[in-house]
Amino acid sequence: MGLFNAILGNASEVSIDKIRDEFKPILIQGENIEKAYKLIRDMFVFTNKRLILVDKQGITGSKVDYVSIPYGNINKFSKESAGLLDLDAELKIWVRGESVPIKKQFGKDNNINEVYQLISQYILK
Repeated sequence: MGLFNAILGNASEVSIDKIRDEFKPILIQGENIEKAYKLIRDMFVFTNKRLILVDKQGITGSKVDYVSIPYGNINKFSKESAGLLDLDAELKIWVRGESVPIKKQFGKDNNINEVYQLISQYILK
């Protein structure tokens, strides 16, 4: 279902074990990956310190852009669940200094509530 979700524009959860080595060089001491989601090649990764947006570019995906957003820079966030027939959901995150929110789609197989609770845990301390 992961590829089908990606084609539809929905993110799928990624095993932390599969991405640990890729993120090891950019994580600081005491920072741990909590959750990770993938949309075809791009990812968004939640650590206990920040949100990391990963944009893999080019045909081979060898050029990678990592954008770190400390949780303290997130002004607000929301989740929007569709009606009974459409089980997809959308997460929106507004970052300080940006007028347009970051938007991520979740398929019915992924629990957006887990991500919403994770963000809440770090922002609403």
